[in-house]
Parts: sequence; C-alpha cells; structure tokens
Amino acid sequence: MSTATELQQPARPPAERKRGASLERKHARFGWVFLAPFAVVFLVFLVLPLAYAFWMSLHTNTLAGGEQFSGLANYVRAFSDERFMTGLGRVAMFAIIFVPVQIGLALIFALILDDVRTRLSKFTRLLIFAPYAIPGVIGALMWGFLYSPSFGPATTIFDFFGLNAPDMLSPDSIFWSLTNIVTWQWTGYYMIIIYASLQSIDPSIYEAARIDGATKWQTAMQIKVPIVTSSLVLTIVFSLIGTLQFFTEPQVLAPLAGNAIDAAYTPNLYAYNLAFSYQQFNYASAISFALGLMVFLASIIFLIATRKKSGLR
Repeated sequence: MSTATELQQPARPPAERKRGASLERKHARFGWVFLAPFAVVFLVFLVLPLAYAFWMSLHTNTLAGGEQFSGLANYVRAFSDERFMTGLGRVAMFAIIFVPVQIGLALIFALILDDVRTRLSKFTRLLIFAPYAIPGVIGALMWGFLYSPSFGPATTIFDFFGLNAPDMLSPDSIFWSLTNIVTWQWTGYYMIIIYASLQSIDPSIYEAARIDGATKWQTAMQIKVPIVTSSLVLTIVFSLIGTLQFFTEPQVLAPLAGNAIDAAYTPNLYAYNLAFSYQQFNYASAISFALGLMVFLASIIFLIATRKKSGLR
C-alpha cells in the first residue's frame, strides 16, 4: 500500500518555481490590459463624479459667502425637509404596493411558461419580456398618450357609449397610473430571471414528485417556489432599488399631469429640479446621497430579513 510520503509530489526546482511565478505575473498583467478600458470608464464616469458630488454635498454656496464648507448641514436639512420626506414616503408606498404585485405577476408568468410547453410558449415569453426592451421614456410617452383625457383612445371609446372617460392623470389617479406603467415595463424582466432559475432545476425532482402523487399545484408551490427563493429575493431587491429611485416616468408625465406631479413628487425628481431649475447643486447632491443611503439601508434590511429563506450566509 502506498504511504503518504510516496504519494507526495516532489518539490519543483527553484528555477522552475521562478519561471512559474514569472509566468503568473505575466498573465496577471495581461489580464489588466483587458480590464483597463472598463476600469477607466468606471473611474471617470462613476467614481470621480460620485466623489465630486459628495464633496459638493458637504459645502454650501451663497452669493454673499461663496463656497463654504458646511459639513453635514445639508444632510440635516434634507432629513428635516418636508418635501423630501414626503417624496420618500411616496416611493416607499410605491414599493409596498407594486413590488409584491410586480414580483407576484413575474412568478406566475414564469411558473406557467415553465409548465406549458407549446409552440406559442416562446412567443408568449418574448411578448411578456418586450415592454422591458422599450426605453423608459418612450414607454412613459406611450402611456401618457393612452391616459390623455383629451386625445387618448379611452376618451374615444367612452364617448362612443356616451360616457365620460376617467382622468388617469388627475391627482387622485396618477399614483395608480404610474404604478401600472412600471409594472408593465419591468414584470417581464423579473419573469425572465425567475424562469431561468426554474429551467436549472433537475427534471428528476419533478418526476419523483409525480410518482409520489403530487399535483401540479403542489409541485409549483412546494418544490419550484422554494428552490427559486434566492432568485425571488434578487428580483425583489432589484425592484426595491428601482422603486426608491423612481424618476423617468413622473418626469415624462409631469407636463401632461399638471399639478398632479409636482417638482418634489419623488426624491430623485426633487434633486433634479433643485439642481437644474434652481441651481442648488450642493443641496441637490445632499438629497441624492441621502436617498442613496436610504436605498442602501432598505436593501440591507431586506437581505438580512430574508437571509435564511434565500439560503444566503
């Protein structure tokens, strides 16, 4: 029987080890060549602008005193700003309402497409995903036309029956109109993530469940959903981050909705208008970083709360 000493690999000569180390360093330098373009773009267009914006958030610019260091004064002002806190509460309400609806629809579509294997399944999958391929601005403009009480198709249809079309851009309806747009645009994207996770499940698991007498409903709820929990958590985090940074849809619909969408409807919209309408760049930077902090905290809290169910450590 071979001993441990006999199985041990012989030590390489010093010259061979030196050549091996030199070759590894050469490969590492060669890898940096491929990484360099991304690293330069990442540094110039993300890291440096963020650093400059953070530096601006720590300063105050006045006509009398000019640029002055103010520390965390802008952040204290932000979290005592009623307009910012109202906008933050509004996007939190968006998250509470439409994130479960969005992810629920994505899960239902993914489960149906995973179970139904027909010639139309691929086309249906593409059809559900298609809204995500439409740029957000174009999608918002399209829905703005559909919602329009003046020339939208709903007005024509309701007029044909002698009825008044509902004003989907009124202050009472705009919240639900925006929720519908975002749900329509992003559900297909989350569906693809969940569907891809379902496709990775070993078919023998389904066969064993079928032999044990499990129905399709039991297979879906007790086997498929628990296995793709980590993908569900990922999609919820993506949806949560996107919701708290809500900007494109209210910005596009604001001219059509009138006073239903004000300059501080969401925190991102508030920061944008502060910077480019009122030239308050320092305070706008503080608003942006305050929002980023809230997004980070919300994501971390959710990940910690779902760590056991998602299998994360």
